[in-house]
Amino acid sequence: MPRLPTVTDVARAAGVSRQTVSNVLNSPEVVRPDTRERVERAIEALGYRPHASARRLRTRRSSTIGIRLDPFANGISGAVLDRYVHALTERAAERGLRVLLYTARSPEEEIEQLRSLIEGADVDAFVLTSTFRGDPRTGWLLEHDVPFATFGRPWDEDDVGTPRYPWVDVDGAAGTAAATEYALEQGARRVGFLGWPASSGTGDDRERGWRETLQAHGVPADGLRYTVEEDVPQARRAMTRVLSRDDPPDAVVCASDSLALGAHLAASDLGRSNLLVVGFDNTPVADALGFASVEQLPDQIAAGTLDLLMGSRSRAVDRARAAPRPAHLLVTPRLVRR
Repeated sequence: MPRLPTVTDVARAAGVSRQTVSNVLNSPEVVRPDTRERVERAIEALGYRPHASARRLRTRRSSTIGIRLDPFANGISGAVLDRYVHALTERAAERGLRVLLYTARSPEEEIEQLRSLIEGADVDAFVLTSTFRGDPRTGWLLEHDVPFATFGRPWDEDDVGTPRYPWVDVDGAAGTAAATEYALEQGARRVGFLGWPASSGTGDDRERGWRETLQAHGVPADGLRYTVEEDVPQARRAMTRVLSRDDPPDAVVCASDSLALGAHLAASDLGRSNLLVVGFDNTPVADALGFASVEQLPDQIAAGTLDLLMGSRSRAVDRARAAPRPAHLLVTPRLVRR
């Protein structure tokens, strides 16, 4: 088996000291550009790869981003975060970074995971998902000056004008607005909205897009808002009752594909194949059953998360450069018509 190249080999090939090679690898900004380029050419020619464990011990940096693997919910609603984590891992690898997955069943348990990973120098920064008002995880990271960004806005009073930390989110109102416009274009006159009963930032945002679009067209929304838990059987039963009324909707915009699946099944049960159903998340279920849905664009979200967290051209997470700063990105989703 051929011997792997070492720092000494690189130094000899570039005509510099071992310390200079180390500086190029760990603190390139302190090396003159012409010297740095010579060392980088030698590294590429020899195929040298730094020993990750040794580098982590020396620099206390791991070039690793931590993100929680959400508890399994079901094969529909869980698909969005799965696609996001996959896209984040791919985009991070393009920047020379790794993604470490961890699990936690509650915000408090996740904070303990954050603490452990930071103390062990296993992770340099974090990406949080499933944010909510009063989220203790973000407060803990801010208090301990740990670099992080979130997929999901803070839901504070002014999370756009003066956000406390970098965040990326999907413009849910824009998504349901496009879905509602589509329903109206197709001739629907009673466009309902099937959402979640408990008030949440995400749910309220998606409902707002539907309501404001109807108002802009002078179409009444009264009596057309329906709520149910994020559960296909419950959504099916609820929409069966709604569609059995004397004044049922002729289109339904849904807060998720899970709810849209329930509405689609209810319409099929009652022979209402003409009911226009629009989901949110564009999961494989929407594609298989052929109903329209709002696509969240996980690749754009993942790339935007990394840009805000560490800069668009950075090759490694740097605590100084990655420190939380006022920044955000609101991604406009696209409607997939079927």
